[in-house]
Amino acid sequence: MTREEKNKEIEVLLERLDSANVLYITDIEGLNAEQTTMLRRTCFKAGISLNVVKNTLLKKAMEKSSKDFEALYPTLKGSTSIMIAEAGNAPARLIKDLRKKKLEKPVLKGAYVEEAVFIGDNQLEMLTNLKSKEELVADIIALLQSPAKNVISGLNSAGGTLAGLLKTLEERAA
Repeated sequence: MTREEKNKEIEVLLERLDSANVLYITDIEGLNAEQTTMLRRTCFKAGISLNVVKNTLLKKAMEKSSKDFEALYPTLKGSTSIMIAEAGNAPARLIKDLRKKKLEKPVLKGAYVEEAVFIGDNQLEMLTNLKSKEELVADIIALLQSPAKNVISGLNSAGGTLAGLLKTLEERAA
């Protein structure tokens, strides 16, 4: 690979890193052709981009990026592939599902999710439990609506009770 080709690859990686809020660094070394094809198809169906990259080129792109990837530099050893997704937990769930199918790879080396960094395969469970931005917004809206619904419900039931009491008092007075 010539220097010009390397620089072009770094620029492509830099664009992808700057546009992504979710980046998983994984190891898929040792997968046979059938397993690799299955992994790529599964990623495509889940809306996850999977690319095998050279560690030195990825590190140079990370260094040029406006985001802080420094904590991920130690993970750039051996075979490296990157998974880029919209939802923070999508790649983690995909990896967990593949493990249920007795597929040992990909192994999570590290992840960058919305400015938070996770290092090591032991973080996979935590990453699967992360909620997406949309799920968090829905939870907050539900929490905000809950007290209002209780107040409205209380007013409606109290209003009915109050009207009943007034009617009873009116009948007694008459």
